[in-house]
Amino acid sequence: MKSHCQVAVIGGGVVGASVLYHLTRFGWKDVVLLERKVLTAGSTWHAAAGFHAFNGDPNIVRLQEYTISLYKEIQEIGDQDVGLHVPGGITIAATPERWEFLRTEASRHRFMGLETELITPAEIAAKCPLVDVSDVKGGLWAPNEGHLDPYGCTQAYARAARRQGAEIYQHTCVEALRQCPDGSWIVTTDKGEIHAEHVVNAAGLWAREVGAMAGVKLPLIPMEHHYLVTEDIPELVQLGRQIPVMVDLDGEIYLRQEHHGVLFGVYERSSTPWALGGTPWEYGETDLLPPRLERIEEELMHGFQRFPSVGNAGIKRVVNGPFTFTPDGNPLVGPVRGLRNYWAACGCMAGFSQGGGVGLALAQWMIEGEPHDNVFGMDVARFPDLTQTYVTAKAQEFYEHRFYLARPNEQWPAGRPMKTTPLYDLQKEANAVFGVMYGLESPMWFAPPGTPAEETPSFRRSNAFETVARECRAVREAVGVFDACGYAKYEVSGSGAAAWLDRVFASRLPELGRARLAPLLSESGRLKGDLTLLRLAEDRFLITGSGYLQEWHQRWFGGLLPADGSVRIDNRSDSLAMLVVAGPRSRELMRDLFGADSAVSTQRFMQVVQGDADVAPAWVARLSLSGELAYEIYVDAPYVRSVYAKLLSLGEAYGLRPYGVWALLSLRIEKGFGIWSREFGPEYTPSMADLERFIAYDKGDFIGRDAALAQRGVTPEQCLVTFDVDALDADAAGFEPVWVGDQVAGYTTSGAYGHSTGKSLAMAYVKSAWLEGGADHPFEIQILGERRAARLLREPAYDPAGARMRM
Repeated sequence: MKSHCQVAVIGGGVVGASVLYHLTRFGWKDVVLLERKVLTAGSTWHAAAGFHAFNGDPNIVRLQEYTISLYKEIQEIGDQDVGLHVPGGITIAATPERWEFLRTEASRHRFMGLETELITPAEIAAKCPLVDVSDVKGGLWAPNEGHLDPYGCTQAYARAARRQGAEIYQHTCVEALRQCPDGSWIVTTDKGEIHAEHVVNAAGLWAREVGAMAGVKLPLIPMEHHYLVTEDIPELVQLGRQIPVMVDLDGEIYLRQEHHGVLFGVYERSSTPWALGGTPWEYGETDLLPPRLERIEEELMHGFQRFPSVGNAGIKRVVNGPFTFTPDGNPLVGPVRGLRNYWAACGCMAGFSQGGGVGLALAQWMIEGEPHDNVFGMDVARFPDLTQTYVTAKAQEFYEHRFYLARPNEQWPAGRPMKTTPLYDLQKEANAVFGVMYGLESPMWFAPPGTPAEETPSFRRSNAFETVARECRAVREAVGVFDACGYAKYEVSGSGAAAWLDRVFASRLPELGRARLAPLLSESGRLKGDLTLLRLAEDRFLITGSGYLQEWHQRWFGGLLPADGSVRIDNRSDSLAMLVVAGPRSRELMRDLFGADSAVSTQRFMQVVQGDADVAPAWVARLSLSGELAYEIYVDAPYVRSVYAKLLSLGEAYGLRPYGVWALLSLRIEKGFGIWSREFGPEYTPSMADLERFIAYDKGDFIGRDAALAQRGVTPEQCLVTFDVDALDADAAGFEPVWVGDQVAGYTTSGAYGHSTGKSLAMAYVKSAWLEGGADHPFEIQILGERRAARLLREPAYDPAGARMRM
């Protein structure tokens, strides 16, 4: 074994082998893979090894498509048969709501570039004679779905990597990791030490243990999973061709051909976590767990009804093998905050759909500094520090909902409540309906007194619709209060704070006592953040943004901090509370709370002042996401309860009403205000997202400046716009195609009903060619599978001049 390498990849499953291959493919040849037993030992060898491109996140869809397209390439480069079978796949729906869901998915696939089509029950039966379609409404046909040999695929990645310079050490167990002062790592194995500049944790079932060696707690657990392999089925022997991969969404089952029998798998509703105390080091190579068929009896019976021939076939083999799940089912990929050169590539329960994309993204990240795609859905930084109890509860919930029909407004209950603000009980008494944001319970809306505090999950407008309308009306006509405690808040201070922030942010810094909307850019000129800067003193700033990006932003900031200690960053997200008071009567309410002679009483738009909110010292910023006269109140968390209670008491005279997230989303879309993960993200540039006006191109150097200057004045391929849609009882939810005739012109990013304007609104990215010349093309947006006429808005639907928020 060599003594030094550029990268040590720990783990010889399909993901580790893919990472190794992609590093060599992009030019890093001095790389090694360390495997405790043999390649595929762990969860790879017993995987069902199906692959598909479907995912709710179009960015992950691209990576899954890439994974599938890669198999022929690695088979050729590695000179290793991967056992590739591409008979296509059919997802079937047996209920009207499932069918509506598939129709919606089929429409979204058009802009994602997926070749899918809706097919009838008769067409399903023709492609797969095993299926009983008597109660089936229809199906979604995907010609590029299939399955392969997990051993052959992993070996192909490994052989291709070896041919490009990598070395692989099997029967080499990693026992310890130690970081050196320069950020490199000493990797101790049972065969000796190796000094690696970078370490990649691709250890699969042992990722938690390898993480612990570096002091990293990764949010994943293994789950038991069953599938059956049958004896020969006469219909398949006679058919003379392979049947498609079948997924029955309603039955939580999947099926694919295995020789002349089938492999039949289930996601049972009574799931079993495994090895919660740690994966045994001796487990691996060809080990399986004892079958627990009694746990999957209900799903098996459903499956045998759907596929009668399977129920009549003999069972050749029962497989119960563990594989890892995260709280949301997506992998953990990317650099780990606070540890230089330590990378995650684990938690990948769909390794043969995602493994190639994981390897691609991670190799780009390591070599070029960032992946080419927006991979936040896979980013290890999307989670805060979580307990094993919580991770287990959420992983079980996701496993049991693997094929569940999740609605856009649905909140899942496992592990809740985990975090609450000091306002939680007051809001609960006010009949708040809560959602979870980064683990924190936040009001989505407030149900009327005497009615259940719950929202009916739906793809259409829910029982919250009329109440949210009243909340919006209060903000537009009187005054509302919004709990923004879940926002991220970072305090930056020190003698070097101003100079450092000027380099990190693409905007100018605000003057003392002012606020500014401030984009972050990466070196490629793409968006890295959409934040707000408040200047509290010459060398003290407050940064606010999306609460669920705390780990993500802290990793970015932490990697840029100067080594001289001149800049300090404190995450104040929990310790500093935030309330928003918005509406035309908010100035009167704020004067009552702070005093008529306070600086707040004469505060101007984008100004930041100090004052006493009754008994609480506070900072106040005049900012607005609702488009109305609005104030952001910042107080230390122990004060927020008394300030909130005082606002409710004083606000009675002005018609004050608490409002939740659903109302805020309606209000902001009427103004055409974008938000992160919807309109803004790492896949967009400032010119695409209409953020160029916030970039200070003529200031000194800042991260991404050269790329931003090169993009300036160049018409982007697509631009962010807003549409007024002729919707009926459902609004755009995001990622619906925008049509002009038979051409896909773009896709939506978010949508909501504008209760103040009486319009169903959708924000979307549209190809610039359809926006030139001021022509009004006959746009349509496909909502729940149906095309609805849509008109391009050249200005915001509400108060286009922005006069109300500047009152």
